[in-house]
Amino acid sequence: MRIPFTLLIAVVLAPAASAGGPRLTVKQVSEILAKTAPGHLADFSYKDLSFLDLSDLDFRQAKLVGANLYGADLSRDNLSGADLSGANLDHTVITRTNFAGANLANASLYDSAAYSTLEPSPAEAPNFVGANLSRAHVVARLNYVDMHGADLTGVHMSMATDHLITAVQNNDLSGCNLSDANLTDADLRQVRLTFANLTNANLSGATLVSSDMTRADLSGANVAGANLTGVDLDGTVMRHVKGLQEAKGLDRARNWDKAVR
Repeated sequence: MRIPFTLLIAVVLAPAASAGGPRLTVKQVSEILAKTAPGHLADFSYKDLSFLDLSDLDFRQAKLVGANLYGADLSRDNLSGADLSGANLDHTVITRTNFAGANLANASLYDSAAYSTLEPSPAEAPNFVGANLSRAHVVARLNYVDMHGADLTGVHMSMATDHLITAVQNNDLSGCNLSDANLTDADLRQVRLTFANLTNANLSGATLVSSDMTRADLSGANVAGANLTGVDLDGTVMRHVKGLQEAKGLDRARNWDKAVR
């Protein structure tokens, strides 16, 4: 007997949706935020907040360690400085969400929706300035997102994900501001980075195999030990790039002769 594809999706995703601690309602979440005394942090660690409409709420500095936010609407939320380490943000809506300085280490953002239409708008882009996304698993369109100074050490953005069902489209960081970001040992295979600002970014040890970096700006970036096999460097600004001698696969990069050096 063949299992319908839609049923297979439900079976695969069900564990992620049901994981976590006690389930809260939107009213309970709002009350906890409202009653949190100055100098204390609202604590939703390991709570089940899946599928809730949590839009327009202020979670500044809140504790959401290991929280289950699967399918939640976080549009326009202020999550600056919040601790979301190990949290499940799969299938969340993050339009205009503020993650500045938030801790998203080891979090999962699989198929998170940053835009309300198929045409990404800079005005709707979430904010990840200075956020910690180290070792996070990310599969999403994040065009125009500001990740200036973010920690993406060991971030996993390859389309070879651990999920049984992969996203229809590649990870898209086109036009992103990744200046001064730490991408050491990041897995960026097949990621679209066209027109991205990677000035002074640390890409040492990063895996960039088959990524699209056309017209990106890598001025002053560090690529020591990075794997550039199959990377498209058409029009990529490579002035004052550090570690080129130690980079791997540069002889197998595409359009190296068209890079701006």
